[in-house]
Amino acid sequence: MDEATQRLLAARRRPDRRALLRQRWDQLFFLHWRCDPAAVARILPPGLTPDLFEGETHLGIVGFRMLGLRPEGLPALPWLSHFNELNVRVYVRDASGEPGVWFLSLDCDRGPAVRIARTFFGLPYEHADLTHRAFGERWTMDCQREGFAHAARYAWKALTPPAPAAPGTRLFHLAERYNFFSVRGGRLLRGQVHHAPYELSLAQLTTWSEQPVEWDGFPLAGRAPDFAHCSAGVDVEAFSLVPGHA
Repeated sequence: MDEATQRLLAARRRPDRRALLRQRWDQLFFLHWRCDPAAVARILPPGLTPDLFEGETHLGIVGFRMLGLRPEGLPALPWLSHFNELNVRVYVRDASGEPGVWFLSLDCDRGPAVRIARTFFGLPYEHADLTHRAFGERWTMDCQREGFAHAARYAWKALTPPAPAAPGTRLFHLAERYNFFSVRGGRLLRGQVHHAPYELSLAQLTTWSEQPVEWDGFPLAGRAPDFAHCSAGVDVEAFSLVPGHA
C-alpha cells in the first residue's frame, strides 16, 4: 500500500477526544474535474500544496442536505441545524503530508450558519438560495449565490449499487477526506471530521453547472465533469480546530 493511501486511512481514525459538533450529511452528489496543478497551487495559502493522484489534481463540487447540526450533547436548533450546502474544493496536503480539503467556497441557505462558520472556523461560507429535492429516484439541487445573476442547477440519480471506495483508487483519493484546512488570524488550522466511509454510487448526471467555480474565479475549461458520484449520506462528528503544519 502506498504512502498516500496509508495517510488517508490514518485520517479516517476517530480522534481520541470529545466531538465538538454532530450532524448528518444527507443525499450528496460529488462532481470532479481534472485540473491544472499549477492553477490549484496559486490559490493555496502558505503551507499547503496540491495533493496529486497519478500526477493529476482535481477540483470538486459537492452538494448535500445538512441535517441535525448541533453541539455535542445538545439538541438541534430549528433556526440553525438544517440547511442545504454546496461547496467547491480542491485536495491538498500540509507541510507534514497530512491530506485534506481546501475550500474555495461553501454556499449555504442559513444565515446564522454562514456567520458562525466564517467567524469560528475561518471557512469561506457564502449566503445563497438553495433547494434540494427528490423526484422519485432523481435528485435535484439549485443554487443561487447572493450577488450573482445566474443560478447553478444539478440533477442526478444513482446508476450502481452503493459501495465504499477501494483503497488506492482515484475515488478513494477524492472521497476519503477527513481533514479540512482554513486560515484564521493568519494561522493555518486543521479541522477533522469522523464518519463511516461513504457508500458511493456512480451517478447519472442530467443537469450540471460549473457556475460556482466561476463565482470563485477559478479557471475551468467549460466541460462536463470527469467523474460523478452520489451517496445517501453519513452521520458525522466534527472536532475542534488544531494548528496545521505550515
